Amino acid sequence: MNILGISAFYHDSAACLVRDGEIVAAAQEERFTRKKHDPSFPQNAVDYCLREGGVSAADLDLVGFYEKPFLKFERLVQTYVAYAPRGMRSFLKAMPRMLKEKLFMRDLLKKRLGYAGEVVFTSHHESHAASAFYPSPFTEAAFLTMDGVGEWATATWGVAKGNEIDLRAEIHFPHSLGLLYSAFTYFTGFKVNSGEYKLMGLAPYGEPKYVDLILDEVVDLKEDGSFRLNMKYFNYCAGLTMTNRRFDRLFGGPPRKPDTEITPREMDMARSVQKVTEEIITRMVRHVHRMTRQRYLCLAGGVALNGVANGKVLREGPFEDVWIQPGAGDAGGALGVALFTWYRYLGNERNAETAVNLQKASYLGPSFSDETIEAFLRANDVVYERLEREELLDRVADLIAQQKVVGWFQGKLEFGPRALGSRSILADARSAQMQSVLNLKIKFRESFRPFAPSVLREDVQEYFELDHDSPYMLLVAPVASGKLLAVEPTEKILSGLDRLKVNRSEIPAVTHVDNSARIQTVSSKDSPLYHDLIDAFKRRTGCSVIVNTSFNVRGEPIVCTPEDAYRCFMSTSMDSLVMGSFVIEKDKH
Repeated sequence: MNILGISAFYHDSAACLVRDGEIVAAAQEERFTRKKHDPSFPQNAVDYCLREGGVSAADLDLVGFYEKPFLKFERLVQTYVAYAPRGMRSFLKAMPRMLKEKLFMRDLLKKRLGYAGEVVFTSHHESHAASAFYPSPFTEAAFLTMDGVGEWATATWGVAKGNEIDLRAEIHFPHSLGLLYSAFTYFTGFKVNSGEYKLMGLAPYGEPKYVDLILDEVVDLKEDGSFRLNMKYFNYCAGLTMTNRRFDRLFGGPPRKPDTEITPREMDMARSVQKVTEEIITRMVRHVHRMTRQRYLCLAGGVALNGVANGKVLREGPFEDVWIQPGAGDAGGALGVALFTWYRYLGNERNAETAVNLQKASYLGPSFSDETIEAFLRANDVVYERLEREELLDRVADLIAQQKVVGWFQGKLEFGPRALGSRSILADARSAQMQSVLNLKIKFRESFRPFAPSVLREDVQEYFELDHDSPYMLLVAPVASGKLLAVEPTEKILSGLDRLKVNRSEIPAVTHVDNSARIQTVSSKDSPLYHDLIDAFKRRTGCSVIVNTSFNVRGEPIVCTPEDAYRCFMSTSMDSLVMGSFVIEKDKH
């Protein structure tokens, strides 16, 4: 039985094909169109999934959509009525497309797909919950989903067991942890729905000066993690901005304009809202544990991409183990609704032992054979060298050890926002200059942005205070004390971005200013080629850690095709590009 799941029309549109309970393929539309966070109908992603599965739309048994359009329409109309006459501009902007396309989703899906069968609709947060639990290794678990907003819900929790998902409680719009974080993202001058990572990365540079102000004025937080936002400070219900002038006055002036200087105020605001977010999530998690008495927790929704909070949840408990959907945002809704349809709607039995491999390490997107890659290289007169596997790994390990920056293009494209060793830019974590070089010369992005380490799973405790799988780069943990360097007294008083100058550890390129790192553990089972590359680097250097950042430049999605990779390589200061069995050196072009 072939089931196609689709998420679309807000941001990060995606498609997923599930056959008899197995995820055959999943991909985000942005990777094909090259429009970051593309919200449009995921036609290219659908075409890829069907092609990968060897089926046409006529072969599909069911199509699932990740939310309920009529409920979303109800929320939009009721919100506009509640705030009328304010919000007329926003209302007029949203309604035409809603009435033309989004409201009549069943007809639209059938027309766009050329499909005549049944369409299944789940609620937005049911899709998130399904994406969190069904691929997890747990027979039963509690789940917690948190994001901006679905139809009405902004956070939910419940219990999943077997093929059942029992949603037990919700927080409703406009009270939203995701929108609170996005409001601070907007106010500090970053783009909503994409700049939240920047806010998290900026937080360690600041002080939590505004925590009390946020909790006194902006968020009414209860012991169980439920909360209400003081809506007099926000504009997202009726306007075209996230915050208003009252918010400006509360925090000492207007929002920072994008691409202007980041001041201590923005750093302190980032640190403060991150701390508040962690407190809300921690309270939610404790409450869910008290109410469910489950041993395990599954997380999804855009807020579950906050690796700092995730790391704290794992370290502090009370759950014994946590599993997080790597495509935790809206893209993961396509995967969630497809699995929900198979397990919950159709009532198929779920086996937790086989579910362990359901996510397939999130390598679910397109791959390209050596023949395809070589044909592209020849057609474009690219000078290249073809190497056998072991020779290739030795060459790349040598390049990284020589402080070269390597574009790494192998196997299936990752599903979700993180590059996991398939479409990655790799570098030497031991280099004190590498963080600056990568940000300014390769990624063309803000200098404060940290980089993530890929570490051999068997060596993770040697370098980090973590003894847990983190294959999806969703856990932040401290660097092991034995790898930290003594910091000079004069350096301890540095503040703001000046703290970047301090060499803090033996792996400075991946050590953030608070001595933490967002870790990817690499196992030989899930990522054999990438694991063997890091192992080859270890044999040369004694170090089991390399820098792994996504293969793209600022403002662009992760590369998908050989053409994307080559274009990105030639437009940056990367030294080498490795695609399949082929090595391309910049100095030979």
